Amino acid sequence: MKFSVAARLKSFTHAFAGVAHMLRTQHNAWVHILATLAVIVAGLVLRVSADDWRWLIAAMALVWAAEAINTAFEHLCDVVQPEFHSSVKQSKDIAAAAVLICASAAALIGVLTLWPYVERYSAA
Repeated sequence: MKFSVAARLKSFTHAFAGVAHMLRTQHNAWVHILATLAVIVAGLVLRVSADDWRWLIAAMALVWAAEAINTAFEHLCDVVQPEFHSSVKQSKDIAAAAVLICASAAALIGVLTLWPYVERYSAA
């Protein structure tokens, strides 16, 4: 298939539809939105350096990517095996664990990155 700018632009439409589906169907995605907004506001208020923004952005992207993959995995499992199956449950639990691991690491990165700014801000 030949390269097409129109086809590449259409792929963005599909990706945005996936984000919209995730936001409509996944309650944890709303928790991620709140956490993302809190980090952005904190970073702006604390005047975080560009170097530290890189850590924060990478951490937020990691969580969002894990949530998107988890959502896709859960949706696929539900289509392939609509009835309860212990192996599907276990697979979904493991995918959810991946999000938990990423979110925990992101929280730790956030604390380690923002803490020096909080200390400096509160001392001023």
